Amino acid sequence: MATSGARDQEPAAGAACPQLVERERETAVLRELVRRTASGRTGLVVVKGPGGIGRTALLRVLAQEARRRGLRVVETPGARVRMLRFGAQDAAGADGRALARVGRSGAAAGQVRVPPASPAVVASPHGPLLTYRQVVGSATATRPTLLAIDDADRADLESVRALVRMLRTRHDLPVLLALGWRDGEEPAVPLEWVTRSMLEVVRPRPLTGAGIGTLVRRLTDGTVEAGFQADCLAATSGIPSLVTGLVAGLRELGLPLTRAGLEAAGGEDIPVFGARARRLLHGQSPVAVRAAQAVAVLGGGTPTTTGAGLARVETTAFTRSLRRLEAVGLARASGPEAWSLAHPAVRTAVLTGTPPRIRTDLHGRAARLLHDSGAPADTIAGHLLGSPAVARTSWARTVLREAAGTAMLHGAAERAVELLRSCVPPGHEDACDPVLVMELGVAESRVDPEACIGHLTSVLGRLTDPGLRLPALSALVGALTRTGRTGRAAALLAAQDTGSPSGRARLQLLEADMLIAATDSLGACASLLETVSLGLDLPGATPEERALLAGRAFIATSRTERVPQALAAARRVLGAATPITDSPVTLAAAAATLTYGDRPADAAHVYQQLLEGTDGVPERLRAGLLALDGEAAQRLGRLDDALRTTAEALGPAPGPRFSHHQALALAVRLHALLDRGDAAAARDLAAAVPPEAVDDAWQWNEFLGARGRLRLVLGEPGAAVADLAECGRRQDLWQRTNPAVSPWWYWAGHAHLAVGDRAEAGRLATRALDLAHACGLPVAVGSALELLASAGDGPGRLQLFGDAESVLEHAGAPLALARARVARGRALLRAGHTGQARTVLRPGWQEAHTLGARTLHDEAHALLLDAGARPRRPAARGRGELTRSEKQVARLAATGRTNLQIAEVLFVTRRTVEVHLTSVYRKLGLSGRKELSGALGRARSGDAPPRHVPEV
Repeated sequence: MATSGARDQEPAAGAACPQLVERERETAVLRELVRRTASGRTGLVVVKGPGGIGRTALLRVLAQEARRRGLRVVETPGARVRMLRFGAQDAAGADGRALARVGRSGAAAGQVRVPPASPAVVASPHGPLLTYRQVVGSATATRPTLLAIDDADRADLESVRALVRMLRTRHDLPVLLALGWRDGEEPAVPLEWVTRSMLEVVRPRPLTGAGIGTLVRRLTDGTVEAGFQADCLAATSGIPSLVTGLVAGLRELGLPLTRAGLEAAGGEDIPVFGARARRLLHGQSPVAVRAAQAVAVLGGGTPTTTGAGLARVETTAFTRSLRRLEAVGLARASGPEAWSLAHPAVRTAVLTGTPPRIRTDLHGRAARLLHDSGAPADTIAGHLLGSPAVARTSWARTVLREAAGTAMLHGAAERAVELLRSCVPPGHEDACDPVLVMELGVAESRVDPEACIGHLTSVLGRLTDPGLRLPALSALVGALTRTGRTGRAAALLAAQDTGSPSGRARLQLLEADMLIAATDSLGACASLLETVSLGLDLPGATPEERALLAGRAFIATSRTERVPQALAAARRVLGAATPITDSPVTLAAAAATLTYGDRPADAAHVYQQLLEGTDGVPERLRAGLLALDGEAAQRLGRLDDALRTTAEALGPAPGPRFSHHQALALAVRLHALLDRGDAAAARDLAAAVPPEAVDDAWQWNEFLGARGRLRLVLGEPGAAVADLAECGRRQDLWQRTNPAVSPWWYWAGHAHLAVGDRAEAGRLATRALDLAHACGLPVAVGSALELLASAGDGPGRLQLFGDAESVLEHAGAPLALARARVARGRALLRAGHTGQARTVLRPGWQEAHTLGARTLHDEAHALLLDAGARPRRPAARGRGELTRSEKQVARLAATGRTNLQIAEVLFVTRRTVEVHLTSVYRKLGLSGRKELSGALGRARSGDAPPRHVPEV
């Protein structure tokens, strides 16, 4: 045979066929063909399929089976572009170097040299056929032969036809011709094949999910996660070479073979897999390559018309090319007239293989196509960033500014900065539109304060419109404050014109912005609080006054300064403010003041209104509102609501980077999980926070406190004391000394009790009690009394427990009350007062069940049994126990409707409404209609499932 790569291999003794995955049908066909050839029959088999499907592996199986049955095997190496160029010119040019090994080894085994083609043979149209007759005839002289040719589609078609014609005319030859043939857009197989009865076509199928699992297990000798199995199928479409490439690539990157490991690869080109995907792609037609590049640039769901326009081909050719790519596992239809690449990893591979110049050109043309078709600005902007030359045009700057505004509205300041910086070349700010530079500076205020200060300082003098100067000044004051330059920020405020009502209003608003900005920086907070006034006597008649008053009240309450006056100020703000006239920041600051004043029910109502009724709340602020709302819910014992809102604040896949708002959500979620008795989930959540994520923001103080409580629950009191002590130290630095701000001191006291330090626990309780008494903080007073009683050992200890319970009964903190009752019951039982213990423990046991505090309920249950009680199933309590009719009535009553109005809406009698409301009050533990709104929570939160405790 006229190829130096052809080789004849003898069977190895005892060799077995390699085991392929999900190829039982195909290998059975091949074995049968070998059996027929061994019995003296001629055969032709085409192993046909897309690249990477496993044609070569099946040909290897065929060759090994042939050796096992004693056939002579002549193979050609795979993936050679000119492997079968056996035309007359090539045969003559080979100069006799081509040979077929027909013996066992070397010349002694009988090497048959193929003679050089004579000029007459070269000129003859049958020259190739004559040459093949000599080779095949020599090979089959002694025994049946397998002639296996991989990638035969890359050979010249005339040579392949010649081989087929030879088999057709020489029925006496015991030869099995096996051709590996890759699917292509051109006519694949000579038409005369389909009329031959000897022809067998074997089409290996893509692997199923189960097959992928089997293959991965064989490659790794380990188990396969179901999620990874599904994602691997999506990424590879079951093409075996892509599956093995993906596994090898992830292992090369040091990533686990799990769904999380595949996601962790992100936009990175996965080794081996990416190379194989590109090899498959570039084995297709140039039109298919351009179509894939267009879809990769445009992203998932590319409309056919847009993709074809970007690829510069007709829509029919574009669709045909994508269908070819779908057949080889690189693309998929994502709609009737839309296409996507098979997986983000495939898209990354295609983009990586696209030369930078072509990729830049594609992004620029994609931006124009999308702009002309009316696509959203943020979609177009992504392409403009990939094509800097186009981004500098006037229409592109307009699009980028619009997209940046949308990003700011959704709290994506980093994205807005990236978009606007492409419009403002560094060093050319003076030549740019001052409004554009101002927009960039405002976006940079939280992302890059130094750049913000530079840009806004340079452009402030060119802004004459008061409507533009105010946001610029606000951002500049905030950036200066966050970077610790409070003196310069104060100087800016002092320079403002206050001779007119509008000037005074602007000054108040800027001062409010400075106060809020100071809560983001420990250094700024410390220096600012030494210089600014926290006067709480403003009437709150204007939105600007209310903004300043809310900021002052929040800081004053945190510092335990004039807490009653701060609470009154917050109520003035909320009484006069509306979501239309006042900023959500103003309303949130006033509500947080109520939370820190031990009025979480009132605060929760405000948070719910903000989250439900205010349009245009930035995503960054929304995350903070969710965290604060979760904190209020957790304090009220609404653990389901707390877990739901904190989950939304953290997002579907939290970490490893957390914003300050998410740090607060983490802390609240840890407390709620521990209240629910789910220490394992709390441990996993805390473990997901890397140490470097904890910075000096006050929100991380709360996380440290919650983690300290977790460690106490896990039986690590020493580690708990360390975390809680650090939390307390940081709270003092931030001047957050109000005991109602954070429960760190309560859990620190119990941690000290766990290590046997009653004195330190008593000191913490006494300090909190003194502050809480002075400020009128009922929940903090009751909790401090309970901790003080737990730390004491004198005769007055039981009285302190009783005082704690009495205070908490009217504080609107059912979880703290249940905790105090269980602690008192435990103390009474140890003192031998079993009757009193049962009396105290029963309501605590019932309340813990109602709230879903499983650990506390179990503890109360055990204590009741020790006290000789026989506790039965608790009465139905909680929102999850409300009937459908009771929920309808309660929701309408919470909106302010009278009983008569509710009866008319629901077409029932007034008496029926009264009965339902009475049942609602009993099940929710409410005293009246005013408490309904807070107890019901947001309608979007859903209803918790009923809780049942087995009867004992």
